[in-house]
Amino acid sequence: MKIKFWGVRGSIPVPGPRTVRYGGNTTCIEVRTDAGHLIILDAGTGIFQLGQMLLKELPVKVNIFITHTHWDHIQGLPFFVPLYIPGSVVRLHGAEDILTGRNIGHVLDSQLQYSYFPVREAELKAGLESISVANGVPIEIGDATVTPVLLNHPVTNFGYRIACNGKSVFFTGDHEPWMNIYAPEDEDYNDFQGMVVQRQREMDAALGPLDVLIADSAYTPEEYPPKVGWGHGTFDSNILLADRIGAKRLFCTHHEPTRSDDDIDRVFAEALARQPRGPGLSEVELALEGLEIVV
Repeated sequence: MKIKFWGVRGSIPVPGPRTVRYGGNTTCIEVRTDAGHLIILDAGTGIFQLGQMLLKELPVKVNIFITHTHWDHIQGLPFFVPLYIPGSVVRLHGAEDILTGRNIGHVLDSQLQYSYFPVREAELKAGLESISVANGVPIEIGDATVTPVLLNHPVTNFGYRIACNGKSVFFTGDHEPWMNIYAPEDEDYNDFQGMVVQRQREMDAALGPLDVLIADSAYTPEEYPPKVGWGHGTFDSNILLADRIGAKRLFCTHHEPTRSDDDIDRVFAEALARQPRGPGLSEVELALEGLEIVV
């Protein structure tokens, strides 16, 4: 498989001189299977440039997997040019809305209203399909299998495990480590802790050994306490996760939007000092726009 990062920021795009090296676009990852099938993970602002590149390959058949519907993971979707090209096929995969029961297609339907955008969904020229995903239910995309894994975020968030010819990659979208909401002295602490342990075991088993783990590493341990419940991980939590499940490589992404490139370098170096690497441990790297890797 070939993987390319088109957007690695969280929350909001931050273009400018302070973010040139790592990039300022929000989440979007391109995955090409060995047979050339195109899978896109999330549709943040990075998907715009990906769509421009795809103009060389028209018509295209694309499977877009949305981890969850917070703005930074969907805000580029109306600007994805293949949606407007006759003959192209765009399959949009994601969770159903738990309140309304509507499938992932309601996201694009809501975005393409005149209050927000000058083009209506009825004016799209590509073939558009909306497909609901379910926890642990695999989806076959050519020579690859994509398996959704339910993670911990304030809205329904599916991470996606992509397996192809013995190789594997997993993208978390946004994920906060499972934790106990009760104090140790509370009578409900032990019961809830049992649930936390079980959730983590289930997640670890679903991910299994990986060639590549791409994980939401928004915060440092010092930044995290006032942001508990926001649904994001830390560098340290993801390094421990990668080591625990046997991931060969970990790419930290969803960079905090207030950080400059130099800030990212600094907090990453501090994380590696706290979690030194050695034999048998995961190789840890930073995701940046334009980075391409082969699995």
